[in-house]
Amino acid sequence: MNFILDIPAGATGTATLLVADEHTAPRVGSGAIHVLATPVMINLFEAAALDACESMLPAGYQSLGTKLDVSHIAATPVGMRVIATATVIKTVGRNIHFAVSARDERDLIGEGSHERVVVNVERFEKRVQEKTALLDTVA
Repeated sequence: MNFILDIPAGATGTATLLVADEHTAPRVGSGAIHVLATPVMINLFEAAALDACESMLPAGYQSLGTKLDVSHIAATPVGMRVIATATVIKTVGRNIHFAVSARDERDLIGEGSHERVVVNVERFEKRVQEKTALLDTVA
C-alpha cells in the first residue's frame, strides 16, 4: 500500500433496513422465529462501515470485512425499521477498526466491533483469479 489511510477516528456511517419477511431467521436459515436474523444485522453493520469509510479511500482501493465480534441482544419484528451505525475507532496500517451498534424503533438490538482491511482491488482480483484457476486444475 503506497498511501497512508486518512480516515479520522469518529467518522460515522449508517445503514437502514425496514425488516421484511426475507430478512427473518427462517428465511436465511439461522432460526425458526420470524424476527430479524443475526446474519442480516451483521450485513447492516458491514454496510454502515462501508458508508463510514469507502468514500475516503483512494481510487482502486476497497475495504473488506475481516473480523466481527457482535452481540444480538433484542428481537426486531417484521415491519420495524433498523438503523445500524459504525464509528471509526482507529486505523492501524491497512486496518480500520469500528464500534458498531444497531437500534430498532424501540431498543438497542445489537452492538460490538468490526474490522476491515484496505486492499488494492486489481491485485486482490488477480489473487482470486489465481485461486479460481486452481479449481479448474483440480476439477
